[in-house]
Order: sequence, then structure tokens, then C-alpha cells
Amino acid sequence: MSHDRPALSPRARRLSLAAVIAAATIFGLTYSLAAPLLALNLAARGLGETMIGLNAAMHALGVLLVAPALPRLAGRFGARPLILFALLLTALLLPLFPALPLVWAWFLLRIGLGIGAEILFVLTETWASELSDDATRGRIMATYTALLSLGFAGGPLLLSLTGAEGLLPFAAGSGIALLALLLMLHPGVVRPPMRAHGPGGLLRWLRLAPVAMATTALNAGVETAGLSFLTLYAVRLGWEEQAGTQLITTLMLGAILLQLPIGWLCDRMDRRRLMLGLGLLATLGALAWPVLLREPWIAYPALFLWGGVFVGLYTTMLAIIGDRFRGTDLVGVYAAMGLLWGAGALLGPSLAGLALDLSTHGLPLVVALACGVFTGFLLLRREAHRGPAREASAT
Repeated sequence: MSHDRPALSPRARRLSLAAVIAAATIFGLTYSLAAPLLALNLAARGLGETMIGLNAAMHALGVLLVAPALPRLAGRFGARPLILFALLLTALLLPLFPALPLVWAWFLLRIGLGIGAEILFVLTETWASELSDDATRGRIMATYTALLSLGFAGGPLLLSLTGAEGLLPFAAGSGIALLALLLMLHPGVVRPPMRAHGPGGLLRWLRLAPVAMATTALNAGVETAGLSFLTLYAVRLGWEEQAGTQLITTLMLGAILLQLPIGWLCDRMDRRRLMLGLGLLATLGALAWPVLLREPWIAYPALFLWGGVFVGLYTTMLAIIGDRFRGTDLVGVYAAMGLLWGAGALLGPSLAGLALDLSTHGLPLVVALACGVFTGFLLLRREAHRGPAREASAT
């Protein structure tokens, strides 16, 4: 990133940040709206969970297609034109779903949504960082993350208000994307400097930051599977469709509100030990979903807490890599994490859909298995590091 940024007036900085964070919030909202909306519509057409999971995986395919080229595209065209393109693409694609009755066309449209979402996510995060300095970066990025998560929580809430049938929910998502586009077009929005970059070395970052890569893949896989299938799973257990979508909103609210206390813990205890504890709680909590989701009075607080614990894994990982990497190395880690996010989001809903076809409780079993494997990986990494440490201490 460039460090020779021109001085900006406070008004220009605030306006630019508002536009960028609004675009990021729209990314979260349209993504979390589209996932359960498309799953419910495909289920109403008689498609099984395996096909619904494959359709959700097309979003990740779009991410994987554009992610390797994104640094080069940003260097050539700039962040603002690409963000405008992504918002316009999202606004145009959403109404096409109800307009095109062919199921195969929905797979192609889902790839397009994935391309737009990846552009919005990566470039708004980069732009927000460019608009911050050492004195304000923590607060600005915390605001960015909180409002991004708020967007994720808003999608299912919007769906519970519009319902899943007809054009209205698709048109609502399209209209919100156009509002963000209009804000981004304001002449006072300052575009960040972008330099062209070559392709990153994914294998290098897999070797240097395996925990960061594993956490990203886990987060993407479980998040995409949950957004696509939690409502359908709740309906299987006897919930009304509207109440099922509100479960997703409850989970996301926990993911937002519980990050501050988890961040406080990050600064006051061993972070790898904290990750192990959170991973174990996430695994046991997912295993308990079949019991916890039977009664609303316990389902809502349980999913609120589980969402905070699960996303806390990602928050803690960001604190760890922030300690280890700086400058261009940190940029390289984030670029590789974007590719791992796409891979996780491709695999997660596919496995969850297949599991739900095989078992009523396939979703919590897949989530618990993913969290359990990740926790075991953390434990093995911890033991691997202890061996050299003991030898050094003895020497």
C-alpha cells in the first residue's frame, strides 16, 4: 500500500469512509439475503439439498475466478470503478433470478454474484485501510467490521419482512445496492491510490500462516452452509419459515456484539489457548443444535452465543497474524486468505447439502465435524511448537 497519501480534509475523509463502509455493509446484506432466499426458492421448486448446496457453491466459484486477478485489476482500473461495477452487477443480477425460470441459469447468475461480492469485500477493506492512519486504523477497521457484520445480520431480517416468494425480496436487495452505488458516485468521495501487483504465492502463505488459512476456510465453509441451510433445517424441526430466517439474524447479532469481549480476552490471555477453547465450544455447541433448536426460548440465546464464539475464532486469528506480519507481508496473507475463503465457501454448502439429504441433522453434524477437525489441527500445531520450545529450554 502507498504511504505517500495526500492530506485529506476531515469532511472528505468522513464522506469517503461513509461511502466505502456503506458498500461493505451492502455486500454483507445482499450476500446474507441471497443465500437463504435462493435456497428457499430452489426448495420450493422441488430441488434436493445436494443441488441447493451446489448452487450455493457457485458463489464461491465466482470468488475463486476473480480473486487471483483482483490485485492486477485494481492496479489497472482503480478501486472506485471496480466497486461501482460490482454494485451495478449485483443490482442487475438479483431481479434476473425470478425472471429466469431455468434452474441452470441460476447457477450462472450465482457465479456473477460471487464475482461482485469478492470485488466489494476486498476493495472496500483495502480502501478503508488507505483512509486510516496509525492513530485511527484500529477504530476505523473495527467500525468497518461491525457494520459488515451488521449487513450480514440484516439480510435474513429483510427476508423475514419481505417473504421469500415473488419479485419483492430480489427487488429489495437490488434497490439497496443501487443506493450504495449512488453514494459511491458522490464527487467528494476520494479514490485511493492503487498500484498493480503480480500474483501472490499461495503456497508460501499456506506454509507461513497455516492457522490463518485454516480459520478462513472454516469460517467461509460454515458461514455459507449456515446461511444456505439453517432456515431449511429449522423448518424440518417444525419452525415457521419466517422464524427460521430470524434464527440467522440472531446468530449474526451474537457474531457482532460478542466480538468486543472476545477482543478484550485476546489482549489479556494466550491467544492460541483462547482459540482452542473457542474451537471446543463451537464443536460442542453445534453437536447440541438438534436439542437446542427444539424450543425457541433456548434456541435464540443458544445461537446468539454460538455465533459469537464461532466468529471469535476469526477475530482471534486476525489478532495473531497482526502480531506476526507487517506491511506487504500482511497484504500477501490477506490475498491468500481470500482464495481460501472461496475454497471453504465452495466446499461447505456442498457437503452440508449432501449431509442433509442423508440425515435430518446433517447440517449440525457437518458444522461440528468441521469445527472439531479445526480444533484438532490447532492442538497438533500447539504440540508441534511445544517440542522445540522444550528442547530450547533444556539447552
